[in-house]
Amino acid sequence: MSIQDLIAPINDRLTPTERRIAALVLADPTLLAFGTVSDLANQAQTSRPSIVRFATKLGFEGYTDLQSWIRNELSHHLTSPSERIRQHGGSVAPIRSAIEDAIHKTFMTLDEQRLKALATPITRARNVWILSGETSMAGAIALQSGLSMIRSNVNLVEEHSTGRELSSAAKGDTAVVFDFARYRRNSITAARALSELGVKIVAITDGPLSPLASLTTTWCELKIPAVGPFDSSVPAVLTAELLVNQVVMQLGKEAHARIDRLEGLWQATGTFLNYSPRASRDP
Repeated sequence: MSIQDLIAPINDRLTPTERRIAALVLADPTLLAFGTVSDLANQAQTSRPSIVRFATKLGFEGYTDLQSWIRNELSHHLTSPSERIRQHGGSVAPIRSAIEDAIHKTFMTLDEQRLKALATPITRARNVWILSGETSMAGAIALQSGLSMIRSNVNLVEEHSTGRELSSAAKGDTAVVFDFARYRRNSITAARALSELGVKIVAITDGPLSPLASLTTTWCELKIPAVGPFDSSVPAVLTAELLVNQVVMQLGKEAHARIDRLEGLWQATGTFLNYSPRASRDP
């Protein structure tokens, strides 16, 4: 059953205010799935009690009950791998188009001003903690790999050891949190705990109704297309690479010196093969 199926049988019993709420929810169910009572009330230009009455009229005990139901519905129909893997019918064209659109929108979102705002807390932090949901982990790994080459104290936090790894986090640190719907419980609860400790949160997420967006003013919205059963990692990885480049510019000579030391260590330890392929080979 969909939200449309719930509303249709009672539409003639809805008050004008409830019809306005219904129109908002039908146009964008994520307003209900990820927003608070106050968020939806503000959007509908009504009161919190009106939102609660709307939920009970749909047959739920209250707003929280309705929200839990619609989150489950959205998770199943919009982001369930078993559902999404059947959507493209084997054609690569829709996937290619979706990824190209997501890349374009990532560049549009991450203009110079936004990149500076996201990078500055990373540059200034005593420690940088990187957290991620499973499907956004590629971006987190790319960020940790790049940042660790240009500054110290960069930590990629593993889900199974979150509490232990974050036990030394404190005010003056920055946590970069990647997560998109479906939001991973561990990354969201850890981000909230870090925020309460005074840790600056930089959120890489998918919209203003993300639970991460309420924790910080330093966040960006990425368009994350579905690629078969998975969310695409491309926008998150692209964001990570742009952030690393911005931090390099902000650190300046400090980053250059660290890279020089790292290169010296690579040479001293023989990290890479002393090999260059010839420009051409005879058959």
